[in-house]
Amino acid sequence: MKKIRNFLATGLALLFVAGCTPPVGSEAWCKHMQNKDAGDWSANEATDYAKHCVFKSN
Repeated sequence: MKKIRNFLATGLALLFVAGCTPPVGSEAWCKHMQNKDAGDWSANEATDYAKHCVFKSN
């Protein structure tokens, strides 16, 4: 029973953290990425940043 409780608590914590991140491509996400050290960006984040924040297609 303790393992199930720990698993559920971990899952809820992950959902909470994931829910705090702005949607990729939004202005808030672009500002969040500008404030994040570029060395900590993943390859996907760098690609998404270039696509949505640098080379905006309006």
